[in-house]
Amino acid sequence: MWEVAPSFRLLMSGTTHSVHRPWVDQVRPRLVAAGLDRGWLYELIPPSGGYVPDFLNPAPTGPAPTLAAERDAIRAAPADRVRHDLNHLARHQGTLGPRLRALRNDPQGLLAKVTEEVETYWGLALAPYWARIRAVLDADILYRARLAAEHGTGHLLNDLHTSLSWDDNALRMARRKQPLTRTTAGTGLLLIPSAFTGAGLRTRTTPPDPPQLAYQARGVGSLWLARPVTRADTLSAVLGRSRTLLLTELEIPASTTQLAHRTGLSPAGVSQYLTALRNAGLVSAHRAGRSVLYARTAAAEVLLQAASA
Repeated sequence: MWEVAPSFRLLMSGTTHSVHRPWVDQVRPRLVAAGLDRGWLYELIPPSGGYVPDFLNPAPTGPAPTLAAERDAIRAAPADRVRHDLNHLARHQGTLGPRLRALRNDPQGLLAKVTEEVETYWGLALAPYWARIRAVLDADILYRARLAAEHGTGHLLNDLHTSLSWDDNALRMARRKQPLTRTTAGTGLLLIPSAFTGAGLRTRTTPPDPPQLAYQARGVGSLWLARPVTRADTLSAVLGRSRTLLLTELEIPASTTQLAHRTGLSPAGVSQYLTALRNAGLVSAHRAGRSVLYARTAAAEVLLQAASA
């Protein structure tokens, strides 16, 4: 969910983003076609910035929570928590629209509608790209873990962001309006790398959950760069020419019809080859409105990189 809110805000802001522009250009039309530019998320995540209700970012239960687990956590959010967050949002925005006023009055009855829209958004905007995004996040975690192991937690925190500093057993964040003490902030500190958070830091503090601190992951600048395969012939000998061609074309997630148009293969042939690649764990399928988008998996990315080495 830490990727849902900032990525949705970026799409709705209408701005051109130097790093994420390729992704925005692909996803924004699908988002508008699905009507998500006028739904629950549009009201809960103001495009102009500012506060996002904390109940949309539940405390994860492990290092790699699933969308289903976070969906269930949102649906189980206490009614008082939802009302508190919506009142806070109203203070930031000046008012709440009819949809959010209804949610405030009946959280248990309407949170399911919110999470249904989250799942729709995830399928359109993030699921087809998740293998690539997750690789960046995992690489950041490994880098931070090594820093902590070799130099200590203080060095890790001082390296995280220019506005963050660790000194004399205290963590200081520049420009934070309200101080947090160990007794009021909750136990521990949860660091969350994010592809879409941006250059600043984002926090969530809702005791008894540990404070969450989201920051921009290392390597985001190369997230959408094209990754040409220079020795596809070596992979063709194993997978076959057509299957290899489809994998290389899936640099951008695409439908069967789009792949057939781009490769010259018949739609029936594309469908057959995609089924084989999916069964082998090299391709994943994601519902996007009335069509299905196919995307390379993390295993496919590793295979293509090895073939180009």
